[in-house]
Amino acid sequence: MPKKGFFTTNLHSDREDSPEHGVLHKAIHPSVAYGYEDSHHLAEVFQGKRDGYNYGRQLNPTVTALQNRITKMESGRASVAFATGMAAITSTMLALLKSGDHLIASAFLFGNTASFFTTLERFGIEVSFVDATDMSNVAAAVKDNTRVVFVETIANPATQIADLEAIGELCSTYSILYVVDNTMTSPHLFLPRSVNAGLSVNALTKYIGGHGNALGGTVTDTGRFNWESYPNILDTYKSDDHSMWGITQIKKKGLRDMGGALGPEAAHHLAVGSETLPLRLDRACDNALALAEFCESHPRIKKTFYPGLNSHPQYQRAGNLFKKYGAIFSVELADELDCFEFLNRMDTVVSSSNLGDNRSLGIPVAHTIFHEMGAERRATMGISDSMIRFSVGLEELDDLLRNFEEALV
Repeated sequence: MPKKGFFTTNLHSDREDSPEHGVLHKAIHPSVAYGYEDSHHLAEVFQGKRDGYNYGRQLNPTVTALQNRITKMESGRASVAFATGMAAITSTMLALLKSGDHLIASAFLFGNTASFFTTLERFGIEVSFVDATDMSNVAAAVKDNTRVVFVETIANPATQIADLEAIGELCSTYSILYVVDNTMTSPHLFLPRSVNAGLSVNALTKYIGGHGNALGGTVTDTGRFNWESYPNILDTYKSDDHSMWGITQIKKKGLRDMGGALGPEAAHHLAVGSETLPLRLDRACDNALALAEFCESHPRIKKTFYPGLNSHPQYQRAGNLFKKYGAIFSVELADELDCFEFLNRMDTVVSSSNLGDNRSLGIPVAHTIFHEMGAERRATMGISDSMIRFSVGLEELDDLLRNFEEALV
């Protein structure tokens, strides 16, 4: 039977798992506890000898359906869902790293991820931030105790594109776990498994959910990493199927022990939202490209950051890797313009910190989401005081262009 397309597979994901009463969406199961007539069965579920549910913090039927949906999107082996994207990242890193390990990360990471990685240093985990747009910088940072390389597909806000393919080859050579945050592209535009990433992270709150009404995150095992080569797997989680060692440890030490569980109502919202991902993201990407081209040629904008522009340093790489160039772009305003006044003149673009919403959103980056980093660190990331990041939505392009024109007067 021929393989079905992304859209078809996702739309029919719940139905293929035979949900109750023939419903087309998996039902919301709010129960925290699950009862068994035979207590032996309860014990067997806890011990992994029988399929089933034991406690809502670890497993929930609605969340399981969402996990299965994301796994299919990523063409992966298995996924674990968390309450937020940050919960997915923190729980995974804490589950797989220990004192004395070394982590290599992109220098252009999302602010909260970078902040968490500096927290890891307080627990004896060495972290090296490098310019991941060039694989040689990653290679130069590799040590005998390097366990993980962590990068994003498109950096927020200056849109740098990591040398994804070459880094994947490097990690394969040294048996280093390669983790790619796929949030800015989503599985619709890019599959991290295609560059040999062992784990793919998605903040479901963004493009996959798409409606700004639910928080969530997932980690997906792509099947590309040999967990037998990873020294930090605990004996407790070493089963006959070594391909499941990593995801099992993330479930047990990350989700179960740290408690960042995704609720069933949020899981339902995210699953339903994901059904229109290709339609929404394609339109948002097309709008973003047109707006970025407009901004690049406008005299009152000093610089425009978008991978779909010929002037972008990784333009060719982005075109080779991604189906489209993403739906975020940033600008540096001319010196005579105030970023707050500029945003306040806009009525179609909302001043907001989220990404991936159906509405277009704008935010003054240095004064908000990257304020805590300080001016010196922001400068190394290419973030000026006049930078504004836009997450482009689904409005008519003419309305967006008109709004930008009026705000730039």
